[in-house]
Amino acid sequence: MQGLTRADVALRIDHGLDNSAQLPASRSLRAIIRANVLTLFNGLVFAAFAMLLVLGQWQDALFGLAAMGNIIIGVVQEYRAKRALDRLAILHSAPATVLRDGTEQVIPGRELVKDDIVVLGAGDQLSADAVSLGAGSLDVDESLLTGESEPARKSAGQVLLSGSLVVSGSGFARITTVGLETFAQRIATEAKRFSLVTSEIRSGINKVLKVIAWLVLPLSALVLNSQMIQHGGWNAALASGDWKEGVVPAVASTIAMIPLGLVLLTSVAFAVGAIRLARLRVIVQELAAVEVLARVDVLCLDKTGTLTDGRMVFDAVHLLGPEEEFPEWRDALECFGATQRTNATARALKAAFPPRSAQPLLASVSFDPARRWSSVTFAGASGVPRTWLLGAPGVVLGTAEEARGRASALASSGLRTLALVLAAGNDAGGTGGIPSPAGASPVLLVTFRESIREDASATLDYFREQGVQIKIFSGDDPRTVGLLAGRLGLGGRPACDATTLPADPEALASCVQDNAVFGRVGPHQKKDLIQALQRKGHTVAMTGDGVNDIPALKVADLGIAMDTAAPATKAVARLVLLDGRFSRLPGIVAEGRRAINNMERVSMLFLSKTAYATVLAVACGLLLQPYPFLPRQLSAVDGLTIGLPAFFLALLPSSRRYVPGFLKRSLSFAIPAGVITATAILGVNTYASLSGDHSVLTSRSATTITLTIIGSWILAVTARPLNATKVLVLAGCYVGMAAVMGLDFLRGFFLLEWPPPDLLLVSVLTALAASAAVELVGRYVTRGNHGADVTFASGRREGSVRGS
Repeated sequence: MQGLTRADVALRIDHGLDNSAQLPASRSLRAIIRANVLTLFNGLVFAAFAMLLVLGQWQDALFGLAAMGNIIIGVVQEYRAKRALDRLAILHSAPATVLRDGTEQVIPGRELVKDDIVVLGAGDQLSADAVSLGAGSLDVDESLLTGESEPARKSAGQVLLSGSLVVSGSGFARITTVGLETFAQRIATEAKRFSLVTSEIRSGINKVLKVIAWLVLPLSALVLNSQMIQHGGWNAALASGDWKEGVVPAVASTIAMIPLGLVLLTSVAFAVGAIRLARLRVIVQELAAVEVLARVDVLCLDKTGTLTDGRMVFDAVHLLGPEEEFPEWRDALECFGATQRTNATARALKAAFPPRSAQPLLASVSFDPARRWSSVTFAGASGVPRTWLLGAPGVVLGTAEEARGRASALASSGLRTLALVLAAGNDAGGTGGIPSPAGASPVLLVTFRESIREDASATLDYFREQGVQIKIFSGDDPRTVGLLAGRLGLGGRPACDATTLPADPEALASCVQDNAVFGRVGPHQKKDLIQALQRKGHTVAMTGDGVNDIPALKVADLGIAMDTAAPATKAVARLVLLDGRFSRLPGIVAEGRRAINNMERVSMLFLSKTAYATVLAVACGLLLQPYPFLPRQLSAVDGLTIGLPAFFLALLPSSRRYVPGFLKRSLSFAIPAGVITATAILGVNTYASLSGDHSVLTSRSATTITLTIIGSWILAVTARPLNATKVLVLAGCYVGMAAVMGLDFLRGFFLLEWPPPDLLLVSVLTALAASAAVELVGRYVTRGNHGADVTFASGRREGSVRGS
């Protein structure tokens, strides 16, 4: 075999058929900043912010800080994800031995070209896809790529995947695919595709923001027109300079409609959840991932490294004849366990059969994948040297049909099965020669099984109790996967062989819906199965540790990597279990429930404000009334009745099981509560305008008091059931407002004054009536949301679903 010539190599390099192609980087920092800054939402906010600064009204421009906080958090979060993807590498450029011009040369893997002949031996990693050549055979570990835990035997004409490792044997292979088209690099390219986790909280808020973005401009123009008319019309306002006093209330109407604090608080709540999970040795690579596991209704698991710890453990001994015929079988197993230390099955034997007394070992032959057996020779109690062979039943059992049948039945059940035989003759192999299994006497079969993680069973039981479906996707033999599933309580139906799965998307979706355990699943089949579940409306989480899991982790609603995962797998996962403890998942669920349940409550506060601000803008614009607030007054009320209380509410414990429909439930309370609030404010504003010569300052002070009382009651309704912490939060709200109205410098800053007694009485009574109406709305919504375990209004759980 001569290999390529130097001219052949140069020609292929000229045609781009070399292995040096680099993966494209993910999104640039400039693109990330542009995506987070240049939005319609930010354009409106910063235009209002800039206008107030130009007018010298910096006291009314405090809302700009929240908008800046939103941008900073968004950029930092996406940039962290970008850096993780940019560092992603499935293949490192391992050196390769090639035949060129008839001689062997060692070159970096990136310098391989198509049709190169590579020389392979134990320990070599393939840097490109190839096909095996010649009569030799190779045992190749493809577990990183395919999930198959056992090495695959490769003979002439079979495909060798880039990234696989030669375990034993030697031979030649011809490179067939290079660069970005190789198996490993295709997976890496898919992994580098930028995406954000699907957050129902974030999606719901974005829907609200899109609607508001289209309403803000026309409503702001409507309010601005009404304020100019209040100052004598556009011409008079522009001529006198009073237009400035009209612009500020118009800006107030604009900002009041935008739930700026809700966006910021969502990010803060997720960040606090990430910090808490870090204490549990869980790394959150995207903040919104904290929420997602609380919504998951299907959990897909890889077998090796997730449910099992990668160790092989002894299962049982199955004698093939009377024990007294071969009384030294236990001594033989002890010898195999003591001498074959690098073999996984030998280590399992040593744990099950620790040496009781040192046998005088006369000879031994290590396990060889080509022979598929190992041997030991020792003199037992009889003093006669005897040779024992332990290996694949199909090789060492010869023509013993009954023994081969029993071995086949055990292997079919998913157990790894080896046969122990006694070599023919008293001194076979005793002089250092290689014994032969020919004519050997069958003694027994030894079965092994994979070691299940100690916490796997209890964790799966927890998810089943929570109504989460469990699916196992493994690259291993379906019989092996089925055996494991049975031990974990998932053995209702036989494991499906993924090689027989239907190609039709609808048929595939039905199949994965009806079955729980799948074997021989390829990397892209895992991805297809997850997407089929998603088409059925499921929220899917996927755990994995191999490169073969990357496509599935990428498309899953939540990807979780184990501590033993390949670096590339960890890079695309949203959560990483640093200590590999499967039992961490219930804690992640609890943290997700805390985030999403509390944010649902908090969103009702913010969206109530959006609702009443929208109604006020429409009413003031059409009725040509003065807008009842300045931006700084709204900032004070928001801080006391929404912002600060919401921060504490968002961090309180909550273990209720989540029910989909976050936005619908929030709006079912927020819209009527907002309409009631706006009606009360308009009533006070109208009374102040008609009842006497009240200044605009006095009217705004009265409406601010009204809004504070109603806002505090909305807070009380959404915070129920009350506890000591929530009562303190409510008390703080009232103390804060008393300080604003009671301290001269605060009244001066917020441009407030005490209204005259008649207007103050109307403000308070109107606020109390509106609060009673809000209470009725809360009770009605509680009764309507039967399945969502909504607890506010009555303080009782209606339609409760048992949580953890």
